[in-house]
Amino acid sequence: MTFQAVPKLLLDTDPGGDDIFALLWLLSLVNQGRAELVAVTTTQGNVAAAQTFANASQVLNLAGYGSVPLGRGVLLSQGSEDASHIHGSDGMGYLSQTLPPPSHEFAIAPAADDLLIEQLSANPGEITLIAIGPLTNLAAAEAKRPGILQQARELVVMAGAIQGPGNVTAQAEFNVWFNPEAAQVVFNSRNDVVMLPLDVTRQLVFTETMATLVAQTRPEHPLAHFLVNLCQFMVSTARQYRETAGSPGFLVHDAATLGYLFYPETLLLRRATVQVETQGELTRGQTLIDRRHKPKPRANAWVALEVDAPNFLASVVADLQQLLRHHYSHDA
Repeated sequence: MTFQAVPKLLLDTDPGGDDIFALLWLLSLVNQGRAELVAVTTTQGNVAAAQTFANASQVLNLAGYGSVPLGRGVLLSQGSEDASHIHGSDGMGYLSQTLPPPSHEFAIAPAADDLLIEQLSANPGEITLIAIGPLTNLAAAEAKRPGILQQARELVVMAGAIQGPGNVTAQAEFNVWFNPEAAQVVFNSRNDVVMLPLDVTRQLVFTETMATLVAQTRPEHPLAHFLVNLCQFMVSTARQYRETAGSPGFLVHDAATLGYLFYPETLLLRRATVQVETQGELTRGQTLIDRRHKPKPRANAWVALEVDAPNFLASVVADLQQLLRHHYSHDA
């Protein structure tokens, strides 16, 4: 793989509380000159497609990145149940009304699959594609232009569960369960998909204390208020649904993708062949790997199974503080 000083990134997301924290972390890295964000595409998942699109627009504007191209999600004819019971009906803890309105228009925005195809075709081998929601848009792009996902420099997904239980059924993780057929297409698209499953993300508990540390960088800024309030909402739902085994915080699942890219020393991965169950009545959306000690000639992924959570989370806090420091110097 050739050296790339400032990686070009395209984020596919369904904001969503933990998606929003991941997006803000990414924008901090962009602001520090460590990455270039070429586009964001939104997908139906945590909430409806129009809402995830609006959320992404509002968060980009809040952080000062409203000019980033934004694609609207490919619609499913029969969508699975969303996760509004976790994220609120607006996907951001009922905080959407506290932010400036979206500046992007859903009706005239480019379709996510078309924007993916456009960016990957124009920059073959240069764009790292990060997917932190259901994989509908990526599968649609692959169906429309077979082989297009191979044009990504790297494909990194938050998806699946290997050793532990799922978080939406006994076996399945939400992003895969929502559209397992799409997940199967994506894992079949190349032989080096990087997968961050629940096995590591369940250890990434972001606390109200961490949010306060970030906000203290510039406590009067609207972004600081938003971060604290969103964290408080997500902690309350995590407590209600017992997501953190009693730890006082919420799981920043989607941030694991950025940890892999920018703090790889915090994660341990293994080579694997990932398969997705699309037919089982009780196991639909389950992700499986063959854990036997035998050659894997058809391996299609690298799967993270261990994480150094304290150092990972310290990096999240430090970079979010940097984002607020930028606003302080920029607004002063």
